[in-house]
Amino acid sequence: MNTVPTDENPSNEQLVAGLTALLTVTRDAENSFTGKPQPGGMGRVFGGQVIAQALQAAQATVGEDRAAHSLHAYFLRGGEEGPAIHYQTARDLDGRSFANRRVVATQGDAPILNLTASFQRPEDGMTHQAAAMSDAVPPEDLQPDMEQRAKLVDQFGGKMSEAQRRLVLRPRPIEMRTMDKLHWMNSEPKAPVAHSWFRTVAPLPDISANPANAALHRAVIAYASDYTLLGTAALPHGLSWMRGELVGASLDHAIWFHRPARADEWLLYVTESPWSGSGRGFNRGSIFDREGHLVASVAQEGMMRKRKAKTD
Repeated sequence: MNTVPTDENPSNEQLVAGLTALLTVTRDAENSFTGKPQPGGMGRVFGGQVIAQALQAAQATVGEDRAAHSLHAYFLRGGEEGPAIHYQTARDLDGRSFANRRVVATQGDAPILNLTASFQRPEDGMTHQAAAMSDAVPPEDLQPDMEQRAKLVDQFGGKMSEAQRRLVLRPRPIEMRTMDKLHWMNSEPKAPVAHSWFRTVAPLPDISANPANAALHRAVIAYASDYTLLGTAALPHGLSWMRGELVGASLDHAIWFHRPARADEWLLYVTESPWSGSGRGFNRGSIFDREGHLVASVAQEGMMRKRKAKTD
């Protein structure tokens, strides 16, 4: 989740420029792309990064008149944060209204993610929205993300390695403001529902200026959608990621984009987990803008296991 420039104290603009660069894939051939690596974390690639880069690779093979309306991804194995990731895109369909792309992300010779994305030309249609945004505390009234992280270090700092402390306190290009206690600070069973506001810490390119900018905003939303989702399934069990009581990894991830939205304006991410079992947790998410419009829906299943206690 680290997208920080080498500067020890980067500005918000530098942070967002780093995120934009991370999510901009380089074209190697007509259907082949390379995504930048992102060092500085804990050794593994953040899943949201691979999803967003794969989506950008797919978008680059589709006309600007078509926007992504859904994606479905399977994580096959964990990626390493150092090596570049290569994206091979297959053009499965170019219809009059819809286009479909299949993307395989690889590191070395090993595939790490399969993604399918569907794109549609704009059209009018019947409209309804049954999902209602719950009464949410405005983000301005919530504690900033970095203050929560500092509190986390105060609480758990003695159990953290220096690398963990640096990672937790490192500035980020996306700010999350949670209405609930941070997932990984969980210490008692609670309902499997969580609410978080998120946005980039500085403006992104204007959507109205260039259709490609709208694709970037969708990629940032896809990136951020992997932030808090998996932890929701752990909430009823009173176990903490920070105390090392759980191990987990995303298995698959799906997003449906319902309407355009700006990722540099506050979006409310409501997550819930209706089920867990057999070492897996299932989670759903709804992303609303401040006017209450449902802009995206998310679903994910992840591996979630209680870490076995060490024996002498």
